[in-house]
Amino acid sequence: MSDLDTREWLLTNGLGSFASGTVSGVRTRTYHGWLFAATNPPSGRTLLFSHLEASLEVLGKVVALGTNFWGNGQIEPTGYKLLRCFDTNPVPKWTWGQDNWQLTRQLLMPYGLVGTGDWGRSKGAGSREQGENFSPQHPTPRPSNAQCPMPNAAHAQFCHRTLIQYRYDGTETAILRLRLLIAERDFHHQQTASEELKFSQLLGQQQVCLQAINSGRFGIPWHLRWTQGNYQPDAVWYWHYGLSEETKRGLGDKEDLYSPGYLIVTLQPGDAVTLEARVGFPDSGSGVLTPKTFAEAVEAEQERLSQIFGWSEGGTGVKFSSTQSPIPNPQSPVPNTHSPIWQKLLKASDQFIVYRASIAGPTVITGYHWFNDWGRNTLISLPGLALVPQRFDLAKGILRTFGHYCRQGLIPNVFPDINGEPIYNSIDAALWWVETLGLYLEATQDWEFLAEQFPVVQQIYKAFVGGTHFHIQVDATDGLINWDARGVALTWMDVVIDSHPVTHRHGKPVEINALWYSALCWLSHWAERLSQLDFGEPVRLTKQAQRYAQQAQHVKTSLQKFWNPQLGYLYDTIEPDDRRNFQVRPNAVLALSLHHCAFSAQQGCQVLDLATISLLTPYGLRSLDPGDPEYKGRYEGNQEQRDRAYHQGTVWTWLIGPYIRAWQRFYPQQSLPFDWQPLLEHFLYDACLGSISEIFDGDLPHTPRGAIAQAWSVAEVIRHIK
Repeated sequence: MSDLDTREWLLTNGLGSFASGTVSGVRTRTYHGWLFAATNPPSGRTLLFSHLEASLEVLGKVVALGTNFWGNGQIEPTGYKLLRCFDTNPVPKWTWGQDNWQLTRQLLMPYGLVGTGDWGRSKGAGSREQGENFSPQHPTPRPSNAQCPMPNAAHAQFCHRTLIQYRYDGTETAILRLRLLIAERDFHHQQTASEELKFSQLLGQQQVCLQAINSGRFGIPWHLRWTQGNYQPDAVWYWHYGLSEETKRGLGDKEDLYSPGYLIVTLQPGDAVTLEARVGFPDSGSGVLTPKTFAEAVEAEQERLSQIFGWSEGGTGVKFSSTQSPIPNPQSPVPNTHSPIWQKLLKASDQFIVYRASIAGPTVITGYHWFNDWGRNTLISLPGLALVPQRFDLAKGILRTFGHYCRQGLIPNVFPDINGEPIYNSIDAALWWVETLGLYLEATQDWEFLAEQFPVVQQIYKAFVGGTHFHIQVDATDGLINWDARGVALTWMDVVIDSHPVTHRHGKPVEINALWYSALCWLSHWAERLSQLDFGEPVRLTKQAQRYAQQAQHVKTSLQKFWNPQLGYLYDTIEPDDRRNFQVRPNAVLALSLHHCAFSAQQGCQVLDLATISLLTPYGLRSLDPGDPEYKGRYEGNQEQRDRAYHQGTVWTWLIGPYIRAWQRFYPQQSLPFDWQPLLEHFLYDACLGSISEIFDGDLPHTPRGAIAQAWSVAEVIRHIK
């Protein structure tokens, strides 16, 4: 079992649908399967197609190629022992073989937003070509009703499908048997066989249409079709698959899968069979499935990525063989913008960009497998996912959508599904929106967009000053933001167990007030800019700019309340009763990393010195100093145990971005005390191949944990490793 490779792969389709599994083929998670369809993009993710159990018969000898964990602890069959090679370039590809034969399998999930454009590269309004002179007093004229180009929601069509191709090479004729394993269940839960759960199948010409019927309720119709072979209906349940990763997490870890039948394909040397699993009933609009379909779909996806990022995607995969170690380390730990690693990072970033039907626009999946789109995470991720790759239309579309949903000065932390309501359980999403808007404007000089969004900026300002939900309000005495609502957690350290926040941060959190200071600086700058560009009443805007500047200076002075001279660090919070929390957390580093910083050079250096000693790891920053009595160095156990460790020492990769920005500000002449190599090795070879995990253990060996692919982890690496 020690040679069983359980590292993971991930495919997505831009709608929230995904496919995922392991290198060896064994299913270890509830979230492993070949078609999780987002029926209400990006939500409603439902497992329909688990996998194909393959066996190959050559010269009368049948070899099982699959690998399964079972509930009794057994591994059967052990097809992984015949796995010779796994490759992700350009799509996941497995190669099994013996002396006289070789069989390969490839999987692809084509982009699912059909009949629309894409959120690709654009310069944005007023952005500058390299070497072009730009005068802020004379912005590029545009129509007053101009909107950023984006997919046409009125004509959007959703296509959820997975393509599979098997290719045989050998000296003799072979028979490939593919048993279909299916389900219909929410992606968070396991399927259990019952008398109420049945599956109908309607066999057609080289296709079978499938639909679950559960207690009289019809499920999602979908169909499987193939280019050659004979299908045999043979209904049978397979009981008690074991899901080892869920066992470790203290969650449900047994599943039953249904098999409606199997496909028999006779293959001559060099032959291939292509299959497609597609949501919906068969129709003429699906096109003809041919032996060329798979290659054409791969080419189309490469072209889509090339148009977005401006490069040819070839050569960016991860490849290893069963007899060799993974691909060699890159010659340079920091890739240039044309390197395969850089291209692979951009490819990984695109997996998080999805279409949300309820808002008819783009959003960002926080992480795979189990996260949806969250406001705070989206806004923190946006510079890396959109600004650095120059996907300015994407950034603009997301910022506009968030601004549209601003209520009582708050930005949603969770977007609704259709007919639902946004959830505004965040104090910092609105402040991150202002900060990210500022970074977008710095990159594009899009002052017309600023004029459009400035009322939202003012709404946020007025709500924080006058007071809004959760008793969020500026303290009139010191100008700092305070909040005091019991039973909730409104900052990014947001775990609540039985109505009790694990990390108590009510009062005045340090990074919240650093964001408030930066927001006031932005407001002053923007009001002054708009007064010069004839986007409003110049006299009124000039007075506003002066008032914002005065408030910013007041907040800058008050932020010194967070300075702990004995420790040479920033207090994490000032509590409602004015007590100081002196725990060493990365929020102090966050406070130093924003576009506008209120702290002195001496203070910044001292904070970074202590953070480097106490918090910095090869994979990001710990969420708490290991010397703290509340420190928990391992993120493991059941749900409550993991929740209690989530912000109490666990390493967060996204925090390496703020650390680097703070270091470059306060130690501009000194080399960064961080080696990129371990994190790049993780990206290339570990956990989810070609992506970056959400978190790592605080203790050595810093085992990757949480979501296998996290948006802000990837985004912050893109933002700085170039």
